[in-house]
Amino acid sequence: MGPSRAGRRREWGSLPGELSARVPAEQRGPGRDRGSVRLLVSRGTEVSHHAFGELPRLLRAGDLLVVNTSPTLAAAVDGRIGQARVVVHFSTRGDDGRWAVELRDPDGRGTTRARAGGPAGTVVVLPGDVRLVLDEPLSARGSRLWWAGAADADVPGLLRRHGRPIRYAYTERDQPLSVYQTVFALPSDDGAGSAEMPSAARPFTAPLVAELVSRGVQFAPVILHTGVASAEAHEPPYPERYEVPEASARLINAARAGGGRIVAVGTTAVRAVESAAGEDGLVRAAKGWTGLVVTPERGVRAVDGLLTGLHEPEASHLLMLEAVAGEAAVDRGYAEALHRRYLWHEFGDVHLLLPGKKPHSEHCASNSPSE
Repeated sequence: MGPSRAGRRREWGSLPGELSARVPAEQRGPGRDRGSVRLLVSRGTEVSHHAFGELPRLLRAGDLLVVNTSPTLAAAVDGRIGQARVVVHFSTRGDDGRWAVELRDPDGRGTTRARAGGPAGTVVVLPGDVRLVLDEPLSARGSRLWWAGAADADVPGLLRRHGRPIRYAYTERDQPLSVYQTVFALPSDDGAGSAEMPSAARPFTAPLVAELVSRGVQFAPVILHTGVASAEAHEPPYPERYEVPEASARLINAARAGGGRIVAVGTTAVRAVESAAGEDGLVRAAKGWTGLVVTPERGVRAVDGLLTGLHEPEASHLLMLEAVAGEAAVDRGYAEALHRRYLWHEFGDVHLLLPGKKPHSEHCASNSPSE
C-alpha cells in the first residue's frame, strides 16, 4: 500500500469502538432476524441507504450472485505448551493432511491476543491428549501461521468435539457455531471449511433467497475455504483452497453474455471467481490453491459488483474493493458509512458496490435497462 492510499484512509478517521457489531443482528432486539441489517449501496460515487431486505429490488432479472458454500469450522481449540495455556486457531487443511495453525494467548476475557509463532518442534497438547507438532512456517513472509501435524488424529472430529468459533475482542460473548454458518454453507467430505465465516452472506435468509430467485436473479456456488485473518497486522491473505465447478462457470459466462451483472457475495467469492477467470474474462472450471491477491493494479476480469461487509480502514480487503469499484467509490462509501454510523465486522451492516450509472446518452444508445 503506497503512502497516498494510506493517507486517504486516514482522512476517514479511525473506527469508533461503538460501531463494532458486538452481537448478531437477530440478538439486537425483538422481531429481528439475520437480515435485519442496513445496506449501503454504491453506484460509482453515488450512495444510497437501504434495509437489506430491499436487495431483491436493487438487483434485476438476469443478474447473478456468486456465493461461497464453505462451512465455518469450530476452529479455536484450547491447548497447552508445557504449563502455559494457549489457543490454537486451525486455519487451513493442507493436501498432505497437515494444518496451518496460528497460536494465540488467552486474554482472560474469552478472546485472545497475538503471540510469536514457533519454533519448529514445539508440541501443543490438545484435548484428548492429541499432540500437535509445529513443523515449519507457512510462508517466508512471516511466522504467524505454521504448518503442524497431529499424527493420526482426526482433526475435524477434534474440532467438532472441542472447538468453538474464532471470536475477536470486539464481540460481546461466545456464540454457537450455528450463528457463524451462512444459509449457503454445505459440509465438506474431508472436513475442510473456513476458519472464519464468509460473513457477507450472513444476512441472507431462505425467504430472501426465494424472493431473489422468483425475481430472476441467479446463483452460482463456488468454494473458497478462508483461513485465519491477520487481525493485528492486516496481512494479505495466504494461499487458500478453492473450487469453481463447471456448472457455475457456465452460469457466470451465460449471465454475462446475456447482459446480467456478476455480483460476488463476499471477497472470498471474488478471489475464487477471479482465480478461475482468463484474461478474456471467461470463467473456466478450476480447483486447487489460489494465492491471488486482487488489487487495483491487477483489476477484475469477471466480477462486476460486490456485496461485502465493512472492513477496517487499514484492511487489505479494501484493495479488492477498489479493484471492483474504484478508489473514489470506496472512499465515498466508507465516509458515508462512518457518517451514518453503520456497524462494522462480521455481525454488522453490508455494502453493495455496483457499476455506476452510465450517462443518459449512453443509456439511450445502448438501450440498456435502467438501474
